[in-house]
Amino acid sequence: MAPHKSLQELLTAWEENYKKGLLTFWLLLLLHAQESYAFEMAELVRDATQGTITADENSIYRALSRFETLALVTSNWRDSEVGPPRRYYRLTDLGLELLRAFISRNVLLFQSQSVAERIRTALDCQPQAS
Repeated sequence: MAPHKSLQELLTAWEENYKKGLLTFWLLLLLHAQESYAFEMAELVRDATQGTITADENSIYRALSRFETLALVTSNWRDSEVGPPRRYYRLTDLGLELLRAFISRNVLLFQSQSVAERIRTALDCQPQAS
């Protein structure tokens, strides 16, 4: 029988899956606030999530390219004061509609009284001895 994984190993594995699914949310949310380019978005995601979610520039470029194909964002090239031109992305109306629908269906759920009570109960509960 395989040995039990530690709490930290289990948490890390769960968070890796969780974070992959949330990158779309964070990118669209941040683009709602301001137009941005991929390198800047990597920093914005890290800052907005207090370092719990990080993504390299290539992952962000792939996501933004996918979003552009789906008409969730548009992009344009702008000259940079330092270095080559940068491709800036902005949220489209469809992107905003999708973001709002996702927030309504998935994020605001955590504010409902029944879910909030369950979360508080889980946080207040002491582990039972095994």
